[in-house]
Amino acid sequence: MAHATHAQMRPVQHDDEGIVIGEAVTLELRPASALIRAGGTIIDVLLSVVLLLGVLFIATGAGLTVDGAAFRAIAIGGVVVIIVVVPTAIETASRGRSLGKLALGLRVVRDDGGSIGFRHAFIRALVGVLEIYLTFGGLAVLVGFLNPASKRLGDLMAGTHAQVERVPRAPSNAFGVPEELASWAGIADVGRLPDPLARRVAAYFEHVTQLSPASRARMAASLAAEVSPFVSPVPDAAPERFLAGVVALRRERDARGLELEGARIAALEPMLRETPVGFPQR
Repeated sequence: MAHATHAQMRPVQHDDEGIVIGEAVTLELRPASALIRAGGTIIDVLLSVVLLLGVLFIATGAGLTVDGAAFRAIAIGGVVVIIVVVPTAIETASRGRSLGKLALGLRVVRDDGGSIGFRHAFIRALVGVLEIYLTFGGLAVLVGFLNPASKRLGDLMAGTHAQVERVPRAPSNAFGVPEELASWAGIADVGRLPDPLARRVAAYFEHVTQLSPASRARMAASLAAEVSPFVSPVPDAAPERFLAGVVALRRERDARGLELEGARIAALEPMLRETPVGFPQR
């Protein structure tokens, strides 16, 4: 128990590939840059200013008669509600999103990747009064550019950061078995190919367009020589076409196996839900 408690108290670190929590586990997250965070903050601030002006307009121009003291009380109360209470409520209810963050595909999360709560949102909003409104964003920009994860002061105090959720969809480079290897695919055995080697071949096709012709031919020949002992029979084809056939055939058979497994589980589901004969209903 003491060891687990000590592990939980280890600090959270950031590296180039993600966020490393105390147990040395890297989370696949993309911290938002200072520029994109500034864009979301500007949207939120503009909306807050518009909302505050609307409250003041209602207090002074909607037929209400207020003296100077009452107007100041309304103005101060409106400022507190709009720049502290409203952002806290929105980020708490939406688990770290605001209108500005929603527009730019951002979300505020804890340093361990979990959803923020009321405490995190309140600290961020309270510190934001100083670093965003009282310094016109200068303190937030300075701290954000100096911090490796683009955290502002409120994030450092609350233990949070902003991550990018809206990422471009990677283009698919899937392909089928080459036409000249169609007959070979019907009898080929590629099931013995080790997974690490299969991943290396797949990575080759992901980056093949970035290679020079000489490097492309050399890598294809090297990988084909490694793959050949695990494939039977070996077709009479160029190394790259041979590798393409192996990758496509392996993918198709794995997909077919997953479909069959899903069908078997779906067929067994009614039996798993039923109770034994004579078992009392509860």
